[in-house]
Amino acid sequence: MVPSTIEAGVIVLLASLVVDRLTGDPHSAWHPVAILGRFIGLWGKPELFPLRIQWFAGIVFWLVTAALFALPFFYFTINAPLYMYAIIAPFLLKSCFAWRSLEEHTLNVVNGLKDGVETGRAQVKKLVSRDTTNLERHHILSAGYESMTENLTDSIISPLFYFSLFGLVGAAVYRAANTMDAMLGYLDERKRLGWCSARMDDIFNFVPARITVLFLLAYFFFLGRFFQAVHIMSRDGKKRPGFNGGIVMAAMAGGIGIRFEKPGIYTIGDGERTFDEAGYDIIRACRFVVISFGVVTCGTLILLGSLINSTAI
Repeated sequence: MVPSTIEAGVIVLLASLVVDRLTGDPHSAWHPVAILGRFIGLWGKPELFPLRIQWFAGIVFWLVTAALFALPFFYFTINAPLYMYAIIAPFLLKSCFAWRSLEEHTLNVVNGLKDGVETGRAQVKKLVSRDTTNLERHHILSAGYESMTENLTDSIISPLFYFSLFGLVGAAVYRAANTMDAMLGYLDERKRLGWCSARMDDIFNFVPARITVLFLLAYFFFLGRFFQAVHIMSRDGKKRPGFNGGIVMAAMAGGIGIRFEKPGIYTIGDGERTFDEAGYDIIRACRFVVISFGVVTCGTLILLGSLINSTAI
């Protein structure tokens, strides 16, 4: 990677965060991820495949889907002049993550509850796969803020992390992997077809989830809540299925002082504060992680460019 490319990467990463805050996620059928979702919907039906080959079909179509989605990003990367890359790439990268939209969806749940529990249930149903029919106010808010906390890694830190390593292609492959997991990674009739999607998503998010935790712990250190966050993370970090989302949720729960709860499945945190009291603090913590990660990543890329430049000289 030459210094000029690294410098362009810094510009693209920072500009993509600005673009996201200004535009959010446009609700368009032509959004790249919307098109991706429709393609996954074409093959992601277990009834299309005999049971004995669903496992193999899941691997093949995972590879095909990731390659097809990343191909336009790859073509643009290798063919665009540097100035055009710096202008257009922020919008392409922005299509692979959702920061403002994540906040908006969570706040829609909070605001929906002002119109009654039924409206809150309808809003949170858009964010989670669990049955929301009988959720009460605390559990509705818990589901909404859980979604924000877990997706801090999945929807923001991971795509930016893979962009910093592999450029637009890295972000695109990750976004394809995460979308396939979101649509197929369930323990129901999709289990065999979606097992590859679920495992690959776990692998892709392993390092970014732990980076997210480090930034959360740094934030809570400055707030004087470091030890509480570490305590809850150590105690409750494995209660949630999977080995990525639980540690992030537990660190957030301990640092903020709230309790995430999925009825009958897990309880994370002690609930020192209610979500009504602490909701904006969760949003603020997420913003700190995103901005800090962006700054640290850009600083690292600039330092890398300087080292390459000095070595070349």
